Amino acid sequence: MGESTSRPARGRVPADGVQGTFDELGIPLHDVTFCVFDLETTGGSAEDAAITEIGAVKVRAGEVLGEFATLVDPGGSIPPFISVITGITDTMVAAAPRLDAVLPTFLEFARGTVLVAHNAPFDVSFLRTACRTRGYAPPGFAIVDTADLARRVLTRDDVPNCRLATLAHFFRAAERPCHRALADARATVAVLHGLIERLGCFGVHTLEEMRSFSRPPSPEQHRKRHLAEGLPASPGVYVFQDARGEALYVGKSGDLRTRVRSYFTAAETRARIREMITLAERVVPVVCATGLEAEVRELRLIGTRKPPYNRRSRFPERAIWLKLTAEPFPRLSLVRQVRDDGATYLGPFGSVGPAEGARAALHQAFPLRQCTGRLSPRRGWTACALAEMGRCGAPCEGRESVEEYQRHVLAARAAMSADVRPVVQAMRARIDRLSAGHRYEEAAAQRDRLAAFVRAAARTQRLAGLAACRQLVAARPRFEGGWDLAVVRYGRLVAAGAVPRGARLRPYVDALVATAETVTPGPGPTPCASAEEMECILRWLDGPGVRLVDIDGTWSSPVNGAGSVRSDIEGAYGFRLASW
Repeated sequence: MGESTSRPARGRVPADGVQGTFDELGIPLHDVTFCVFDLETTGGSAEDAAITEIGAVKVRAGEVLGEFATLVDPGGSIPPFISVITGITDTMVAAAPRLDAVLPTFLEFARGTVLVAHNAPFDVSFLRTACRTRGYAPPGFAIVDTADLARRVLTRDDVPNCRLATLAHFFRAAERPCHRALADARATVAVLHGLIERLGCFGVHTLEEMRSFSRPPSPEQHRKRHLAEGLPASPGVYVFQDARGEALYVGKSGDLRTRVRSYFTAAETRARIREMITLAERVVPVVCATGLEAEVRELRLIGTRKPPYNRRSRFPERAIWLKLTAEPFPRLSLVRQVRDDGATYLGPFGSVGPAEGARAALHQAFPLRQCTGRLSPRRGWTACALAEMGRCGAPCEGRESVEEYQRHVLAARAAMSADVRPVVQAMRARIDRLSAGHRYEEAAAQRDRLAAFVRAAARTQRLAGLAACRQLVAARPRFEGGWDLAVVRYGRLVAAGAVPRGARLRPYVDALVATAETVTPGPGPTPCASAEEMECILRWLDGPGVRLVDIDGTWSSPVNGAGSVRSDIEGAYGFRLASW
């Protein structure tokens, strides 16, 4: 996210005695357009709950420029206790638009503003999740949290707590918060204006000063501001390096200069990043043609160089796969690597828990071998311990031949790669039986196993569909005009470029394809790239306005795949199947 740089508040002297530059002058608060917004949701987690209402007020210099308010169909039932709190019922949202239709309108309404919310991390997490799951770029708004600001400006003598209702009463807001989005947003506007008046007493008059209030940059941040000098204002990847040239941290941005500068201002408050800055001696930029190329290069650099201050994507090799082995009596096994051995793979999973849940769901639908032992060519499966025999549903000595057992194997393989209905039907039947017997905790455990399987199957099928294309060339419109181009082979980004506004597309496409990386496909759903890279490409391809220029192969999803059961499962169990 490109954050603005900041300068010391009036009357303060930088810790290093260095005169600030014009680039560091802040934006006066009376020139800032704020979009004060509030969301009502079906729960507290952005991964499992959905948005039911959006309300926003756009203000500048104390004047209201516009308002935005709409109910949102969450795609499932609203829990009764949430309806009691908000007053929003299933009947009220039945005719409301889905978030797919509302989100672009809200993002356009908020474009060019500073987002303001009370307890902003909650509302912003829902907004980021909504953008990620629908293929939009992560919102690059600057964020102001009135709750956090109030804790720094007000004392216990002023207010007993920093709840929105308390602050609205303290600042005599005309609209009192009532857990409805627009009313709460209007109340937050009054709170914001009251806090800005208080900040004036501290010499805070710019947006940067407000965001960094009581959080001055460290002396080390001031001293190392020169590391951002000379960086281009272009999309790309930046690598913080230590004195030995080892990578400390890798990031990406649509504007390298602005983003790297933000690390040396008070806006950067993360303890581990401030520690990293004390070790950094240089910043190496990698300029990219498009935002997609920057995102992919970031993933590759993190995966290969494993910088210690990055938390995500450092160990793609630690992903877990559920493997249906290739042997006379196949079984489901958890593995770390996809091999060219004729086996069927499901995943990847981020941890063992969901992988075990998906395996349990498959065992519920198909009598696959769960024990380990040796195969006797003459007598079949003979080497199971008695305890293992008691747990194993098939195929111990005398039960089935190799040929008979293959029926279960073929059905399980089809469920993993194309038709999830047998697993869904078996699991839902079990959940219904447990619920009818009032065994709700066991039913919830089975529900979680079903969700783990469907999520993994959806991910595998999406990845496999892209990996099946020998070459795919796509174009995405740029905001300023022209097109971003991407060439993808077997799921790997092999070339990226930009077409200027008004230029002919075909010559750029031909040149990009001619110079693209050559790749040789491997086994499994991720033959040439990591799952994260392929999902990044899929999000870009699902974005608004994308056009397929050329395609060599078949890019499709199975008609009875995991995507076909999503709405049914969400409607039946009242939760969202995130992480598709």
